[in-house]
Amino acid sequence: MEKLSIKAKTENLDSVTEFIESQLAPLDLPMRTQMQINLAVEELFVNISYYAYAPGEGMAVIAVSLTDDRRIIITFMDSGKPFNPLEKDDPDISTPLEDRRIGGLGILMVKKSMDNVSYAYRDGQNILTIEKRIED
Repeated sequence: MEKLSIKAKTENLDSVTEFIESQLAPLDLPMRTQMQINLAVEELFVNISYYAYAPGEGMAVIAVSLTDDRRIIITFMDSGKPFNPLEKDDPDISTPLEDRRIGGLGILMVKKSMDNVSYAYRDGQNILTIEKRIED
């Protein structure tokens, strides 16, 4: 398992993306899978950057591992305010755009594009994990 510890600031998104891509490069993933992972990573890191420590700053740790059964596991950890984004109701995407409440669309995209998304709060840390199976 490789880890990146970085300030949770949106200007560090490129560094996070480069870290993830460097870890996944040897896997030669299909473009669709790589794009789904990149989108999920962006959404989750930006959310941590905006909300976990507001109005202050803090660190985020991103860990990447590959299981023997060909699943990519990416875990995001922060010591910010406890928050489980999976407890929020999914937005009703059938409602006209002008009638929708703001928020929730990004985490919905993460849930739809990943094979598993889980959350835990342990030892003062938010721990959000996404999993994606590598298709042959």
